[in-house]
Amino acid sequence: MHAMVLTAPGAPLRFEPREDPVPGPGEVRVTVSACAVCRTDLHVVDGELPDVAYPIVPGHEVVGRVDALGPGVTARKIGDRVGVPWLGSTCGECSYCRSGRENLCDRPRFTGYTRDGGFATHLLADAGFCFPLGEIGDDVAIAPLLCAGLIGWRSLVMAGEGKHLGIYGFGAAGHIIAQVARWQGRSIYAFTRAGDVDAQHLARSLGADWAGASEDAPPVALDAAIIYAPVGGLVPLALRAVRKGGRVVCAGIHMSDIPSFPYDILWGERQLLSVANLTRNDGVEFFKIAAQAGIKTHTTVFPLQQANEVLAKLRAGQITGAAVLQP
Repeated sequence: MHAMVLTAPGAPLRFEPREDPVPGPGEVRVTVSACAVCRTDLHVVDGELPDVAYPIVPGHEVVGRVDALGPGVTARKIGDRVGVPWLGSTCGECSYCRSGRENLCDRPRFTGYTRDGGFATHLLADAGFCFPLGEIGDDVAIAPLLCAGLIGWRSLVMAGEGKHLGIYGFGAAGHIIAQVARWQGRSIYAFTRAGDVDAQHLARSLGADWAGASEDAPPVALDAAIIYAPVGGLVPLALRAVRKGGRVVCAGIHMSDIPSFPYDILWGERQLLSVANLTRNDGVEFFKIAAQAGIKTHTTVFPLQQANEVLAKLRAGQITGAAVLQP
């Protein structure tokens, strides 16, 4: 097998040959056909997340086929098409796992962060945390759903059922969840970097009622806002944009520091929430919704060996929609 390997924080990924991994108890080996590139991959590569055990292979929006089974695996078979998400495994024993909140597990493992991920030709995955994908749909189109879609769905549920929804950062997650929200009958207000006409055009093409810069005021008071960009300075802007009783949901795993802001933009029973990881039930719910809503992902495909170039483009805000690597 081959993999793009991170050896130190901030270092360029190295394309390396490796011995084919052997699945252990409860694991499957997956031949990767597509792996979308997520903002969290950038946080891992840039050393913004703690406790990375180097070397590590990033990537956690993986579509592929099972090609080997570890001892005790009965729920998957050779040839199954599966999706491997960010949540790689949980302890199953802590209070969070036992109360249906495995996304908050005290001893989790994460694909592409604490266990090797999908920037590779093969990877090992816990069979119980792989999503069966069936045979409908294109591998490249499905890949962004494994994190941008799943985290996007969880953040949309947490945002509540308000009609006027703001989306700050119209990238991979934003363009997926805008489609779900439109299907639900909501009005969408898309906020992008100033001058990002491509993202604003994409937002309008997907049915957004308004698209503009993050610093702009929307034409109506928002019922809720979801922040996908990892920029703490967006929090006060979003709080100013939501009505009394509205919610602001921070959907990223990492965000720059939130600047101080006057209490009056939080007052009025506005709520500030965060999303942490995902549960397997999120996947079960979301894949049903994605099929019903007819979600279409906007993707650009790159060869696996161009992972460093893709990460640089993502860092610079030069990816519209989602980037997907293929071995």
